[in-house]
Amino acid sequence: MIKSSNIKFISFLQKNKSFLIFILLMSVFRSAVADWYTVPTGSMQPTIQEGDRIVVNKMAYDLRIPFTEVTLVSLDTPQRGEIIVFESKAADMRLIKRVIGLPGDVIAMSNEIIQVNGKRLSYKPSTKRFALQKNTTTSSIETVGDIKHYINIDNTASDNYSNFSPVTVPAGHYLVLGDNRRHSADSRFYGFVPHHELRGKATTIAFSVNYDNYYLPRSDRFIQDIYGI
Repeated sequence: MIKSSNIKFISFLQKNKSFLIFILLMSVFRSAVADWYTVPTGSMQPTIQEGDRIVVNKMAYDLRIPFTEVTLVSLDTPQRGEIIVFESKAADMRLIKRVIGLPGDVIAMSNEIIQVNGKRLSYKPSTKRFALQKNTTTSSIETVGDIKHYINIDNTASDNYSNFSPVTVPAGHYLVLGDNRRHSADSRFYGFVPHHELRGKATTIAFSVNYDNYYLPRSDRFIQDIYGI
């Protein structure tokens, strides 16, 4: 004899079959294809601000079995200047940073200036002012690979990590930094990022909310390419 509770459950499945299939497909899509993440800190300012919702291409580097960390096939590797999302075991949290060093690269930093394989990156001063930027913060345009982007230097913050001697990026790893250089816990703190921790490439700001203004949307940060300056 079939219990009435089982009959009700079967009836529920039949009536909501299309909706349940949609939920399943959406979950698979967000797990393996693309998703968006909330950015709670300012470590990537001015490129990414607190309150931004970032679209992440999860198939940019690897194709994984949905709902797992099992890689079916590697599709590509990050390039210098790209912004990646990764599950950091060292930091015990999900992080978003910019790739500076690829496997085999020799990276050094002297007074905020980065050298890649003995060549100094290009820097140009910027007079542009950004939302949330302190009066004590200066901005520059840094060129990494083919990507130009802004970086912030807070001149009142500690510069203890503004310098490091040449280091070689190990095979299968990446050296990453935040754009808000003196307010970012990155490879200078947690070391190199192994490829298996990557979860995707950040591509777009879907939208942004202002935490200091009742979480209202920021009209100037809707569907914005994070690689354009």
